[in-house]
Amino acid sequence: MTEKKIMLVCAAGMSTSMLVARMQKAAEKDGIAVNIFATSASDADNKLAEEKPDVLMLGPQVRYLESQFKKNLDIPVSVINMQDYGLMNGEKVLKESLKKIDEGKGTAS
Repeated sequence: MTEKKIMLVCAAGMSTSMLVARMQKAAEKDGIAVNIFATSASDADNKLAEEKPDVLMLGPQVRYLESQFKKNLDIPVSVINMQDYGLMNGEKVLKESLKKIDEGKGTAS
């Protein structure tokens, strides 16, 4: 099974690092092989080129970047549900990220 890469982007990269830890804990519990990392919006382009993630999840505070990323990337881009983000619900955000990756692998209509 290949490891899936999930990239989270927020304004400064601080709040998402806690979410990353919770997502990784949920992935380990479910035996899912993932590489989850967070970066700031200002460093997102460098990280995308470096890491080549399978999905890009945006923190609610940088949702305004969604259309720009969608235009420039050929991977799924999604905004994290504000409630899940606020509650730092790693399990739900992980499931949503994996769902986006699976949808992205489907045939584009």
